Amino acid sequence: TSSISNFFRHRNNRVRPYIDLIDYLRSIGIDQDLPLPAIAVVRDQSSGKSSVLEALSGVALPRGNGIVTRCPLELRLCYVSGVAWKAVISYRDKLIIIGDPSEVAGHNELAGEGVGICDELISLKIMSSSVCDLALTDLPGITRVPVQGQPEDIGAQIKCLILKILSKQKTINLVVVPCNVDIATTEALKMAKEVDPEGTRTLAILMKPDLIDRGTEKDVLDIVRNKIIPLNMGYVIVKCRGQKQMNDGVTINDAIEEERDFFENHDEFSAARLTQTLVNHIQVRPTSNHLSLMHSSLEWR
Repeated sequence: TSSISNFFRHRNNRVRPYIDLIDYLRSIGIDQDLPLPAIAVVRDQSSGKSSVLEALSGVALPRGNGIVTRCPLELRLCYVSGVAWKAVISYRDKLIIIGDPSEVAGHNELAGEGVGICDELISLKIMSSSVCDLALTDLPGITRVPVQGQPEDIGAQIKCLILKILSKQKTINLVVVPCNVDIATTEALKMAKEVDPEGTRTLAILMKPDLIDRGTEKDVLDIVRNKIIPLNMGYVIVKCRGQKQMNDGVTINDAIEEERDFFENHDEFSAARLTQTLVNHIQVRPTSNHLSLMHSSLEWR
C-alpha cells in the first residue's frame, strides 16, 4: 500500500505543474487566442455520461430526463494531501463552497439555467486526497427533438457548440457510447470522427454492458478490441451506477464493487477492461508513446 501511495504522490508531483500551468493560462484568457490542451466529454443524450463522471470524481452530479447539462461544465479534480474533501462551484460572479460530496447533486447550477443551452462555462473544483489531478469539460448531450420551451434549432445549436470545442487540435475527445446501440450510428462518435478522422485524440467509453441482448456480447468485444471503428486511443468498457441503483441507495463505492463482480463473473466480458482501466488511461502512462490524457496531452509540442 505504501509503494502505491508513493507512486501516486510521485505521479501527482510530475503532473500537477502541467495542470496548474494550463489552469493559469485559461484563467487569464489565453485560450481565447491559443488552443490549450483539454479533455472534452461528448455523448448522445441520456447515454450514461453522469455515471462516468461520478466514477472519476467520486460525487453524484445532477441527473434527470432530457437535456440535463445545458452548458459546458468544467470538472477539476485536484489532489491535495491531507484534505478529506472540499469543492467550489464558480459561475459568472458567484462562488459556492461545498463541504460534503452528498451536497453536489442538489446544486442545479451545475446544469445551467432554463431549457436552452449556452456556451458559458460553469466550474466545479474538487479538492481531496482521494482524487487524481485531472480537468475535463462535460458538454451538453446531443439531441434532435426540442422539448417544450426550447428553440426549434436546439439540435443545431448543440452540435455547433460541441464541434467548436472538439475541433481544437489540443482537445482529447472522450466519447461516451452505450453498448446497447449501434455504435456506427451514434452522433457523438460521428462528430468526434468528423474532427479527428484518424482517431488519434479520441478515446471511447462503452457504457451499460448489462443491457445488451444476449448473444451480442462478441459484437461488443469486437468494438472493445478496436476491430469495428478503430481509434488510436482505443475503447474502455465500464458498468457504472444507474438511476435505479441511486434510488435504491447504492453508493458509488458499492457500484464499483458490483461492476468488478459483473466483469469477473461474466462468461464473455471477464476479459474486458474495467473502470480502473479508464482511470489508468486518464492518469500518467509513462511508457506510452502515443497520447495519454494526463501526461503527453499536456506537453507542449
